[in-house]
Amino acid sequence: PTCEDLDPVRYITNRSSGKMGYAVAEAAARRGARVILITGPTALETPAGVERVDVRSAEDMRRAVQERFPQSSIAIFAAAVADYRPAEPHTQKLKRGKDELTLHLEPNPDILAEAARNKGDRLVVGFAAETDHVAENARKKLAAKNTDLIVANDVTAEGAGFDMDTNIVTLFARDGRDLPLPKLSKREVAERILDEVVRLRSAALPARPAVV
Repeated sequence: PTCEDLDPVRYITNRSSGKMGYAVAEAAARRGARVILITGPTALETPAGVERVDVRSAEDMRRAVQERFPQSSIAIFAAAVADYRPAEPHTQKLKRGKDELTLHLEPNPDILAEAARNKGDRLVVGFAAETDHVAENARKKLAAKNTDLIVANDVTAEGAGFDMDTNIVTLFARDGRDLPLPKLSKREVAERILDEVVRLRSAALPARPAVV
């Protein structure tokens, strides 16, 4: 997740544990990839062989992605970035009062869209955590964000919510293939995502001449 500070004590965040993203990073490293893991605050241990970059807010993550995206050939955006942040964070703790408190929020940058807009020949994967119309929303995101693959799930489904060791996802690929997966461990889901990445990557590479 990212944390968007309201004051020195309070912040806005979400329920993401980071387990899915870390599973993907670990699986990619096991396959021999050089992995840079840009992570919001979690209690998870860094997977073996992975370079870890710690960030806190969406703006922190945006800067880290902008710095390291040019080094990548495949970029997988699994972070649960807060969509909004306080427009005017307070430098001192807000004291409790008797009146209602109204927060003015402003949108955070769309890190995935910004990166994918200039992806060149990189392969870009996005995630979509939905609560309704999963397929429709995922296909819209696939086109709107200029991604090659969207990993979508219904976070209200049993076995697919936040802070769990399992997930139930459907992979929506740019070539029109939809691949629904049963409930699997997040480690198994990570492997299936990377299998699809390899398939798309192989299809995008120029054919090699036959050797006779």
